[in-house]
Amino acid sequence: MERNLDVNSKRKAGTRKITTLAMLSAIAVLLGFTPLGIIPIPPVAATIMHIPVIIAAVLEGPIIGAIMGLIFGILSIIRAVTTGNILLVAILNPLVSVAPRILIGILTYYTYKLIPTKKESVRIGVAAAVGTLTNTFGFLGMMYLLYAEPFAKANNMPIDGVGKAIAVIGITHGIPEIIVAIIITVGVVLAVKKVRKN
Repeated sequence: MERNLDVNSKRKAGTRKITTLAMLSAIAVLLGFTPLGIIPIPPVAATIMHIPVIIAAVLEGPIIGAIMGLIFGILSIIRAVTTGNILLVAILNPLVSVAPRILIGILTYYTYKLIPTKKESVRIGVAAAVGTLTNTFGFLGMMYLLYAEPFAKANNMPIDGVGKAIAVIGITHGIPEIIVAIIITVGVVLAVKKVRKN
C-alpha cells in the first residue's frame, strides 16, 4: 500500500513537471514571437523571455529549469534568423545564445535553495535577480569573449571600446530586467505554490 502511494506520488510529480514545462514553453514561444518578450533598445534588445526559465527552475528544479533555458536559447536563435538581427553571427553560436540560458535554470534553482532565510518572497526574489544576471552577463560576456571584433565593426566603434559598451548595455538592460523579473517571478511563484497547497 505504501509502495503504491509512493509510485502515485512520483507519477503526480512527473505529470506536474511536464505540465509546468509545457505551459511555460508555450509562454516562452508567445514571448519569443511577439513584441511582448523583446523590448528593442539598440544595439541589442532587453528581454523578459528569461522569466519562464526562472519560474520553471524555482517551481520544478534545475533539470526543468535547464530545459526551459534550452528552449529560450533555441527561440532566440530562431528569432534572430527571422528578424535579421545585426548580431546574427554571434547569436547563431550556441555558446552565446544557448549555454548561458541553460545556466539560468541551474543557477536560479541553487540560489533559491541556498538562500539562508525562510522568507519565501526574498528567496524567490534573489533567485530571480541571479537568473536575470546570468542571462544578461552570460549572453553579453560570451559575445564579448568570442565576437568583440565583429561587434565593434557592426557598431562602428574601436575594438577597445567594446568592453565598455557591453558593460553599459548590461547595466542599462540588466537593471530594468532584474526589477521586472523579481516582480513577476515572486507574484507567479507564490500564487502557484498557494494553489498547490489547497
